[in-house]
Amino acid sequence: MILIERATLQHVEGISDVCSRGYRATYGESHPKSYIERIIEEFYHPDRISSEITDGGDGWDGWHVALEDGTVLGAIGGGMTGAYRGEVFVLYLDPDRRGEGIGTLLLEALTRIQREKGATEQWVSVARGNQKGIPFYEARGFVFQHEQESYSNGEDEPFVSNRYCRGI
Repeated sequence: MILIERATLQHVEGISDVCSRGYRATYGESHPKSYIERIIEEFYHPDRISSEITDGGDGWDGWHVALEDGTVLGAIGGGMTGAYRGEVFVLYLDPDRRGEGIGTLLLEALTRIQREKGATEQWVSVARGNQKGIPFYEARGFVFQHEQESYSNGEDEPFVSNRYCRGI
């Protein structure tokens, strides 16, 4: 049975692992390895995840995890970016467990939290060409809005993200 719950410090290594493997599986064919490893080190390092679990911050709804027998199968993080605007910042699964509904369960949990905070719309950025993420979000009612430059630390060519939105 898969449980969705708010992450605690005991989930840090699992979140780091599932996000790192998920990021590599998603972008291994389209992004330079050096870029992938820099992003993983910046965003999915256990120290950062620990800090985000304990300190959070404005606009951050915390990490939530999908667990099976105590093992982290997926993780999601998001927050409010406006009075009525929620955002999915990150959603990754164990690459070997895709297609089982785990991502949907995680998205539904974050959506409930954002609705309770007053969100009427939910946004997400998905890299152009990401054929794992784009079909997932479109199937859940997200509609393409526009393109924008993706996050980059300036060492690589900029990548393009598609911005999607749905009413919630």
